[in-house]
Amino acid sequence: MAPLTPPAASATASHCPYCALQCAMTLTRVDGAAGDAGGVGSPPLEIAGRDFPTNRGGLCKKGWTAAEVLVAPDRLRTPLVRGSDGELRPASWEDALDLVAGALAAIRAEHGADAVAVFGGGGLTNEKAYQLGKFARLALGTSRIDYNGRFCMSSAAAAGNRAFGIDRGLPFPLEHLDAASTILLLGTNVAATMPPFVGHLAGAQAAGGLVVVDPRRTATARLADDGRGIHVQPSPGTDLALLLGITHVVLAEGLADDRYLVDRTTGVEALRRSVAGWWPERVQSVTGVPVVTIRRVARRLAAGGGVYILTGRGVEQHVDGTDTATAAINLALALGLPGREDSGYGTLTGQGNGQGGREHGQKCDQLPGYRKITDPAARAHVAGVWGVTPESIPGPGVPAVELLASLGTPEGPRAMLVHGSNLVVSAPNAGAVRTALGRLDLLVVSDFFLSETAALADVVLPVTQWAEEEGTMTNLDGRVLRRRRALPPPEGVRDELWILAELARRLDAPGRYSTEPEEVFDELRLASAGGIADYSGIDYALLDAGVAAHWPYPPGSIGTPRLFADRFWHDDGRARIVAVTPAPQDDRLPGVGELTLLTGRLLEHYQSGAQTRRVPELSAAQPEVRVTLHPATAQELGVQDGEMVELDNTRGAMRGRASLSTDLRPGTVFVPFHFGGDGAANLLTSDRVDPVSSMPEFKTGSVRVRRLEEAMIG
Repeated sequence: MAPLTPPAASATASHCPYCALQCAMTLTRVDGAAGDAGGVGSPPLEIAGRDFPTNRGGLCKKGWTAAEVLVAPDRLRTPLVRGSDGELRPASWEDALDLVAGALAAIRAEHGADAVAVFGGGGLTNEKAYQLGKFARLALGTSRIDYNGRFCMSSAAAAGNRAFGIDRGLPFPLEHLDAASTILLLGTNVAATMPPFVGHLAGAQAAGGLVVVDPRRTATARLADDGRGIHVQPSPGTDLALLLGITHVVLAEGLADDRYLVDRTTGVEALRRSVAGWWPERVQSVTGVPVVTIRRVARRLAAGGGVYILTGRGVEQHVDGTDTATAAINLALALGLPGREDSGYGTLTGQGNGQGGREHGQKCDQLPGYRKITDPAARAHVAGVWGVTPESIPGPGVPAVELLASLGTPEGPRAMLVHGSNLVVSAPNAGAVRTALGRLDLLVVSDFFLSETAALADVVLPVTQWAEEEGTMTNLDGRVLRRRRALPPPEGVRDELWILAELARRLDAPGRYSTEPEEVFDELRLASAGGIADYSGIDYALLDAGVAAHWPYPPGSIGTPRLFADRFWHDDGRARIVAVTPAPQDDRLPGVGELTLLTGRLLEHYQSGAQTRRVPELSAAQPEVRVTLHPATAQELGVQDGEMVELDNTRGAMRGRASLSTDLRPGTVFVPFHFGGDGAANLLTSDRVDPVSSMPEFKTGSVRVRRLEEAMIG
């Protein structure tokens, strides 16, 4: 791929602050704008789409309006410290950091290093994610670190690692989808979550081969209308059974690539046994998907001509999410797709740096380069880069849900630092998380705004936003990209690298904590060298020249745009087929008077909405929670379109305005998860987790729905 042409010298080439497409932008300063240099008022930047493989010059409405977030009226511009009266008040940076460092030191001295926890985010730059993991393990000495990617990519990552020996969301460049004749999308609504992605589906649509699996008739499902493909609408939570049924047909009808299975995989006989009992008629009884559709999908996938299978959070954010992603991988392997030039399997990373954020040390069990923290060789390598002994690096911690539940308990952390996460909106069983945060002796939140989580903190530290900082991000197909500073931050706002360096100095921490992103990246390169996610051959000069740098990228290479051409990442070079089968999930079924809860995203908002709800255009389009019901279900409940309703279960209650639609099944209710307060969907979701990935059960649950007046009387 030829290097990208940089913009004119007066403009800044960068990327969107939102999803993992990392759409390319050109940012031009607006001289004299009221919001110039971070002030409140009109945006100080003009945004233009820039030609790039993921977006081809286009942007979604979130991208076009991204500069609005820089000048939101409630942007934090000074540290806040909670006084003895319980109120947050402005403080100097010196006083705020002295307070934090002193409290952390005291808590560690009294309760041990693991009494301090760190929670990161998949939106942090690679440099920040790396430095945060290093800070936790060296400056704090704690093993208690995890991040919000545990809520996003953990099941897909676990499935990819055990099947392929490596986890890269798309092991091929996104634009390779353009030539496909068949694309199977499972549990992802790309038309709403990452609209520029839709352009890469045009070839499959033209060939009539876009297959969308989703319990709702989403905007993405509609892309398959008019002969352009198939919308498969299973009952919620039955995706695993559906995939087993499709695989059964592939094997039973002789559609599998037997030569590929013999040459490149292990475990096929166990797969045959595991799917033998999932004949189409049985699968229809479980999923509601007609037998003819199951067979049609299987035969379409086996027809060749460029075939891709892609999964998203809809099939992964379950207690069996790892097994469901594994079943999709098994289907892809049975068809011989991974590693072929025109086909493959992949999973769609969600957060802006969801890929890079999980590679360099934020995860509780991981060191930079996607190294296992329990591997002695990995510990020795990273310790050498950090200038410490391997023994000084703590061992593995605990994953996010377990970590959050332990906060403030006798054996759990007494303090926590939060970077890039809004936990009381985004975490499952959010009411319990709020309670857990309240048990802490010290909560420190670094954020742009007084988010729902920051509002609970003892200390709030205002940090830079995307257009005010330098660094790198890694997009959904493993390409490392440059984030460039287009304007200075507001006075009083600091970069997180500076914050970590200042705290490390106050704590007399071992190791070096640079405040310069390029210096941090150069250290990251050394720490990742020889690891699975090897960035050692990449530097800022290479990225600034526009080179397409897909990891692994050891020195002297040209990177790895497409994985698996010759071998997989296991020692024997073979992919592992892991036989899976559904476990009884009776607790997923709604009881008498209950509906099945579905959660998901809206086009206008992103993640917890902490940024997009502050953009006037986006907020005006989706100003409040809409609770979507099928008209037949609403009629049974006596609910009218536009009425306020309350949803509740044993975990909590939330409120929203009813919206009627035939796009979802009767007996279900859909709620977006971008809103806080009493509109937070995750007040209702379960904190039960997948046993392999520790992914919570976000996507389905059981709730009662009542008109608000009735709920208040009750």
